[in-house]
Amino acid sequence: FPDLTARENQILDLVAEGRDNAEIAHELGLSLKTVRNYVSSILTKLEVPGRAQAIVKARDAGMNTPR
Repeated sequence: FPDLTARENQILDLVAEGRDNAEIAHELGLSLKTVRNYVSSILTKLEVPGRAQAIVKARDAGMNTPR
């Protein structure tokens, strides 16, 4: 996803693994609000209405599967 920043790609990868925002925030040392902002930006850039559709796009592109 060339429109995503490196951090957004990192977060999308974790979302595609099935992690929730709190888990992502803890792993990356970010606040929950920051993660929510990143996820919102990712959804906008991928032009999808929700997290589930972003996961489908990420998996179709070869990103992680649920743990």
